[in-house]
Amino acid sequence: MKIGIDARFLNESGVGRYLRNLISNLQVLDKENEYFIFLLPKDLDNFKQAGNFNKSEANFKWYGFAEQFQLPKLLKKHRFDLVHFPHFNVPIFYSGKFVVTIHDLIHQHHQMKRATTLNPFTFKIKQFGYKRVFKNAVTKSCKILVPSNSVRELLINEWRVDSEKIVVTPEAVDERIISLKSKVKSKKVLDKFDIKPPYTFYVGNAHPHKNVEGLITAFLKLRETNPDLKLILAGGDSYFWQRIKKDQQEKGIIYAGFVTDEELVALYKNAECLIIPSFEEGFGLPVLEAMALGCPVVTSNTASLPEVAGKAAIYFDPNKIDDMVNKISQVLKNVNLRKKLIEKGKNRVKLFSWKKMAGQTLEVYTKCGLQ
Repeated sequence: MKIGIDARFLNESGVGRYLRNLISNLQVLDKENEYFIFLLPKDLDNFKQAGNFNKSEANFKWYGFAEQFQLPKLLKKHRFDLVHFPHFNVPIFYSGKFVVTIHDLIHQHHQMKRATTLNPFTFKIKQFGYKRVFKNAVTKSCKILVPSNSVRELLINEWRVDSEKIVVTPEAVDERIISLKSKVKSKKVLDKFDIKPPYTFYVGNAHPHKNVEGLITAFLKLRETNPDLKLILAGGDSYFWQRIKKDQQEKGIIYAGFVTDEELVALYKNAECLIIPSFEEGFGLPVLEAMALGCPVVTSNTASLPEVAGKAAIYFDPNKIDDMVNKISQVLKNVNLRKKLIEKGKNRVKLFSWKKMAGQTLEVYTKCGLQ
């Protein structure tokens, strides 16, 4: 088959990490099909074209008009047997056969005004366009790939998608993260951010569904009985982080901003625990990253998080601050519990593999190609 992959997100976080691991593993697994990887101009030079994997420029920013009108024309010229869109933003006017990856439905469930920087009128137009594009993606796709059964059930219940159309392909920990475990110089990283243990750790964005404000409230209560405890918040700078930093300049909270993989590994390794307070997640990759690096996990009991963490984490209700405080406190005080969580986490993370995910995806390509 001749397969196109929309990889314009290649060097972003989230979808980008998914794409990087999918493509690198497909390059090992599949020597038969011919691939064309569509990239933004800034990513062309860094992508190594080899064998049956070709690269092509697609200078269309996501969520824009050019994506909807010009990208379909570019794809049509190649006469693909199949195109893989790794995100819901499938061009409405693309008429070829495609599969799509739906990572979550968070934007639909958390369409609050405080989750956007747009004015109300523009916000409403954007939401209308989002729903139209999303419906196109789930309706016209040959198959839908999702990272968890949680997302699968949402698509079935909320969008009436046939269960046979959805394939669950769980994500995994990036091999690069694991390879850095024994190489990073923790002291150098901690000194850079002026961190003195003990500390709890959060990594991600600061959108309202992440419940970072709830985490900060819980931390301040914890600090009443743990005055030396710190909270490290890591995530690429954005309007949402700026808003939180403006409102929360409390003692003991350190805003690390964007961190490199090396810094991320050091922060995981030396944390008392990772805390994921989200109201909703499509998968929750930091949970597995922490487990792979020997960091205990305390997380919400919502959506995909129990599915990913299994029995290797302590859970709390993200709507109940006292429950969050109680569960984090248990991990901080109980050395044996921490050891058990670390051991369970190491075994849990072995169940997830990017190679397996790529193999499942390749099977989907084959099935769709035969239809």
